[in-house]
Amino acid sequence: MTPAMRLPPILHTLSEHLARHGAGAVVVGGSVRDHFLGVAIKDYDVEVYGLEQLEQLSTILQAYGSVNLVGKSFGVLKFTYDGEEYDFSFPRTESKVSRGHRGFDVAMDGGMDFAEAARRRDFTINAIGYDIQADRFVDPFGGRQDLRQKRLRHIDDVTFVEDPLRVYRAVQFAARFGLSLSAETLRLCKRMVSDGLLKELPKERIDTEWQKLLLKSPAPSVGFTLMRQLGIIARHFPELHAIIDVPQSPKWHPEGDVWTHTLMAVDAMARELEGRNEKLEMKEKEKLRFLYAILCHDLGKTTTTTIEADGTIRAIGHEHAGIEPTRTLLHRLTDAHDWIESILPLVEHHLKPSHFYTHGAKAPAIRRLSTKINIEDLVRVARADFLGRDTPEARSGIYLAGDWLLEQSRQLQVADAPLKPLLKGRDLIALGLTPSPRFGEMLDAVYQEQIEGRITDKDEAIIYVETKFMVKYS
Repeated sequence: MTPAMRLPPILHTLSEHLARHGAGAVVVGGSVRDHFLGVAIKDYDVEVYGLEQLEQLSTILQAYGSVNLVGKSFGVLKFTYDGEEYDFSFPRTESKVSRGHRGFDVAMDGGMDFAEAARRRDFTINAIGYDIQADRFVDPFGGRQDLRQKRLRHIDDVTFVEDPLRVYRAVQFAARFGLSLSAETLRLCKRMVSDGLLKELPKERIDTEWQKLLLKSPAPSVGFTLMRQLGIIARHFPELHAIIDVPQSPKWHPEGDVWTHTLMAVDAMARELEGRNEKLEMKEKEKLRFLYAILCHDLGKTTTTTIEADGTIRAIGHEHAGIEPTRTLLHRLTDAHDWIESILPLVEHHLKPSHFYTHGAKAPAIRRLSTKINIEDLVRVARADFLGRDTPEARSGIYLAGDWLLEQSRQLQVADAPLKPLLKGRDLIALGLTPSPRFGEMLDAVYQEQIEGRITDKDEAIIYVETKFMVKYS
């Protein structure tokens, strides 16, 4: 027997109140799906059946908490009680009347039955309801059976096609919950891609689905593999499509081509960030920065890979060559220019930890690196790159190069920020110098001496300026 949903008490209270008015409350959408998946429920959406006017619902809700009418035109009221927000809505139908995600005609009808209202939803697993008062699940399209069989199946061909974003939703649901697309859903999604329906989607909506794929999937590679199978990668993301079948040295990459390695590295980063949550909370935007950096880290191999006469495969300079394709790929998803630019150094320098370790880099080189990028961030990307392959060293889970560079940079106090300048413009002014274009030259020269380790305190810095620039203080 399926256990009842555990709901916040306020929902039971409201259900009883609605029942006295001849109406019923049904929990719908992701919270019911997540109940069966054993996933923590964060949001509750409730559809109310049996009322004629949305104002009636608003009046009932206002007796218990605050009501925001922001979604009134779509039949949605946001109800807040004890600091928690719930979405209450009327059952509705949505008819496509024009292009774009706003091109729908919404019709509310409190007298509609659940099956009719649920038909507008995308997948059967999202069309299960929980009737609070009756304490029973309502499942008109077999969503529970699909969940048991780990299957993702759409409800209706006509309504599904009306919103092409549902193809991306299929991708992230499959990856997040370990589902396989049913044969009919796979065919329909492929046809939607080949017919060019995804072109009408704004990048912001695509980015949202990619974020869910990357942040909420234990193995994002499942989603990228599915996007390739559906034709999305070839049609909409040429930078990623270009790395498919690009060969790599079997010595360093026995797992295969650049595409295969990249997906393994993305999964490695996802595992690293999941573990990171237990130690130190990290904002989602920061996590995405690392995930996109590792997704893009080898895009430059497309144009730099060569095969020599003896069969040796090299990709010399691929780190720098990857900057531009990274920029263009990310601009397909977001207009957050500064955030994109913050990812590029992680791509450009991702081999530095291994190179520094192999060649025994000295303190000045490590200090110089810290002026270009946060070394702790860089090691995180390089570690995922190292672990995302099928070598014995990678399978050990130990990245010696990264551990070594972190230790060295911490000893030099540059792991998370470059050296602080010993001398600043105000110090030169305090010594009696008049501001001039030479200030920049002086300060830069002193800082370079700091990096080399030849100047270690302010007194030495002042003496250096006096000697090198023949300065006389007033």
